[in-house]
Amino acid sequence: MNDYTKVTFNIAPAEEVASDVLAAMLAEIGFESFVPEETGMTAYVPQASFDADAVAAVVNEFPLEGYSIDYTAELVEGEDWNAEWEKNYFQPIVVDDQCVIHSTFHTDIPKVKYDILIDPKMAFGTGHHQTTCHMVRAILATDMNGKTVLDMGCGTALLAILACKHGAKSAVAIDIDEFAYENALENIALNDTANIDVRLGGVDAIKDNDDFDIVIANINRNILLADMGSYATCMHTGSLLFISGFYVEDIDVLKAEAARHGLRYLGFAEDSRWAMMRFVKE
Repeated sequence: MNDYTKVTFNIAPAEEVASDVLAAMLAEIGFESFVPEETGMTAYVPQASFDADAVAAVVNEFPLEGYSIDYTAELVEGEDWNAEWEKNYFQPIVVDDQCVIHSTFHTDIPKVKYDILIDPKMAFGTGHHQTTCHMVRAILATDMNGKTVLDMGCGTALLAILACKHGAKSAVAIDIDEFAYENALENIALNDTANIDVRLGGVDAIKDNDDFDIVIANINRNILLADMGSYATCMHTGSLLFISGFYVEDIDVLKAEAARHGLRYLGFAEDSRWAMMRFVKE
């Protein structure tokens, strides 16, 4: 059973910057999905990973002054997750009039170049968060024709699916979470993108003979720093790396770590302090 704990956070004042900082802190203790609310945010963590003391510590150590936070927790059974999204959260999103991301229960979908079906269940990656939008835009702006792609921390496999629809020859999608792995397989089937190899694991799932033209990693600052060398190892001269899942304040430390592995900085995009960076292997 893939049960989750749903934690509803009431933040006063309910400002986006506070929700973003809280989400980043919760991600460090295992939370996987975050949904903005009028009064704060709802966050989800696998039930087996829920640590009430760790959540209390995050709230008590919240670094921004002038905010008060209270919360309630409840169990969400795995089989109820699609219904939860359908009733409350996941709405179709259109990115730059080129890509629409929606689920099987949506109707009246706008007609654009790329139509992507995502039934997210508990896997991150519906296109709503700034980091995922950053990556969608980066893929759309890149020549993917005939390229081989690695999507690390793939979640729903949205980015791997889009890369293949945009012309990539093949993709490998890797996630450490078993539920995300299963959901990625389902979404790949929904989109008829059979040229995606889904693997369960972290960087250990990268094979010795893997060689990618483009590596995509939308995870978080600490994992990106720890795994940068592994990304570089499966790239060749001219390969591109797109990373997201961190704040603009993290750019310098990530840039320095990338340089240590022969990755030259190309630039960044930013939205509400969430950043995406581009590199090329020299």
